[in-house]
Amino acid sequence: MQLIEPILDSPWMLFTVIAAVSLCIGSFLNVVILRLPKMMEQDWRCQCEEFLEVPEKQRAEPQKITLASPNSTCPSCGHEIKPWENIPVISYLALRGKCSACKAPISARYPIVEALTALLSVFTVWLLGPSAATLWALLLVWALIALTSIDLDTQLLPDSITYPLLWLGLILNYYGVLTDFNSAFWGAIAGYLSLWSVYWLFKLVTGKEGMGHGDFKLLAALGAWLGWQMLPVVILLSSVVGAVVGIGLIVFRQHGREVPIPFGPYLAGAGLLALWFGEELQGWWLGYLGV
Repeated sequence: MQLIEPILDSPWMLFTVIAAVSLCIGSFLNVVILRLPKMMEQDWRCQCEEFLEVPEKQRAEPQKITLASPNSTCPSCGHEIKPWENIPVISYLALRGKCSACKAPISARYPIVEALTALLSVFTVWLLGPSAATLWALLLVWALIALTSIDLDTQLLPDSITYPLLWLGLILNYYGVLTDFNSAFWGAIAGYLSLWSVYWLFKLVTGKEGMGHGDFKLLAALGAWLGWQMLPVVILLSSVVGAVVGIGLIVFRQHGREVPIPFGPYLAGAGLLALWFGEELQGWWLGYLGV
């Protein structure tokens, strides 16, 4: 406590610590974003081979990928990234966005994710104030960043993130961390069933799948964290922004109507707004309805 109290008493020190820790978290999120879809593909391949009863000798033996191994390397030349080349944001700037070995360009996405993680984390702490609830809320922020990036890349929302997020929200709110348990419980149920109903209605009418099952689970997780009261605002914001962006892509970028657009990023963005400005948004929503 003697080490923590000076940090809490000094806003600049608090935000500096939060930013530094969040930059490191952002670096880890880059690993999750890049490797988790590959790990899922790896598992699917093994499951398919087992289901098809492919003989052991004929099964593919790709390099086993986990979040911890193999070590990070340059995709162009295979140069193993040294610890001093992996300092969030700083290493990218020092290397001028190029591999130290082959000088191939390094994607700007890595420092962007790191900086965005720090920025959103500091904003969350500044807005909600330093508390145990805010520390838990940061886990939600980080998970939503990872889910957004993965969905943009692969149009997947991994169960290995959405399910733990759902259960953690229910467990935390059993103790009333962000909302009461009753609101969290019904928020999880209503979140899942609302998009599940839309999915099946759209499929019955058109014969097509309008969204992935991961969207149901993500909205259920947001309901578990924020309570059922926030779901109308989350659904409204995500739907409006998603529709505007989708129409814009079709009109200005000749994005084919048959090409799916991931909905997860809009749910995640709306969830963040509900986390930050929940009471204000709820008041606006109820005022609009005249309640």
